[in-house]
Amino acid sequence: MEMTYRRLGRSGLKLSVLSFGSWVSFGSQLAGGTAEECLQAAYEAGINFFDNAESYGGGDSEQIMGDAIAALGWPRRSYVVSTKLFWGLHRDVVNMNNTLNRKYLLQAIDGSLERLGLDFVDLLFCHRFDPDTTVEETVWAMSDIVASGRALYWGTSEWSADEIRAAHEVAERHHLRPPVMEQPQYNLLERRKVEQDYARLYEDYGLGLTTWSPLASGVLTGKYAGGIPDGSRLSLAGYEWLRGRIGDERTHRRVAALGGIASDLGCTPAQLAIAWCAANPHVSTVITGASRVEQVRENLGALEVLERLDHETLARIDNAVNAPG
Repeated sequence: MEMTYRRLGRSGLKLSVLSFGSWVSFGSQLAGGTAEECLQAAYEAGINFFDNAESYGGGDSEQIMGDAIAALGWPRRSYVVSTKLFWGLHRDVVNMNNTLNRKYLLQAIDGSLERLGLDFVDLLFCHRFDPDTTVEETVWAMSDIVASGRALYWGTSEWSADEIRAAHEVAERHHLRPPVMEQPQYNLLERRKVEQDYARLYEDYGLGLTTWSPLASGVLTGKYAGGIPDGSRLSLAGYEWLRGRIGDERTHRRVAALGGIASDLGCTPAQLAIAWCAANPHVSTVITGASRVEQVRENLGALEVLERLDHETLARIDNAVNAPG
C-alpha cells in the first residue's frame, strides 16, 4: 500500500499519515544497527516524519536517532524531525527542568540540535504546559526560536484547549508565530481531547495533530490480557507508572471485541487500532513505535486497513468500545 501524506493543520507542510517515534524504544530497547534498520524500513516505506524528545532516554534517544540518520546518509530535505522540550535533563539545576521559561527553552534547543546532529528541527513542541511561566513568555521564546531558524514550526503537547487558545491570542496580539500543531494521546480508549475538547480549534486555528500512543501503550494489541509479558514496554524499568493502564475487566472485554473485528478484516489488532486513529481527518499523522524491523512492517500494514474502514465498520468499532460494562 502506498504511503499517503497530509498537511499539518493549516500549514503547507505535509507529513506521512504514519510516522515513526522513539519514545520507549530508542535507548532502552533499541540502538546502533537495529535503530538504523528500523529507521530505514520506515523511510523506504514513505514515512517522512520522525518524532523525538529531549527527555526520551535522558537525551540518548536524540543521540541515537541523530547518529542513525547520519549513518544512513539521508538528504536533509527528505525528512521531518521533531523534538519536545519541558522536562529537562538537569534535575539539580534551577530553571532547567519542568519549565517553559525563556532561559531553559533557548538553551535546551541547542542541546537537542547538538545531539541530533542537525542545524534545525522541523517541529518543536512544548512537551507539557507550564503553570509557573506565563503563556506570553513561552510564546515569545518559541516564536524567537522559529525566527532564529532553529525550528521551522512550533506547537504543544497535551495542552488543554484553553491553553492553546491563550497561546494563539498572545501570538496574535504581539504579531508572533503561533503554535501550529498539538501532540495529544489518541486511541480507542482515549478520545476526549481530540474529538471533543479541540473541536473548535480545528476551524478557528487550523490546528494540526501528531497523535501518540495509538495502541494505548500496547493494551489494544491484547498482549496484556494475561498479564505483563517479559520484554514488553510495561516490564521495563522506569515505566512502572504505565502498568495501571493495562485496564480492568471491561477494558479486556473491549479489546477482545476489537480483536474479533480485526480478525474479520484479516488484520492484526494493532493494525486496526492504528488505522482507526488515521481515519480521523483531523489527525495529520499517527506516531507509531517499534523495537524491531518486523514491528515497523506490521504497523505499515495499517495503511491497507485504513482503506477498508467504511462507515459500517467504524460504527461496529464504536459499538465495541462503547458497550456498557
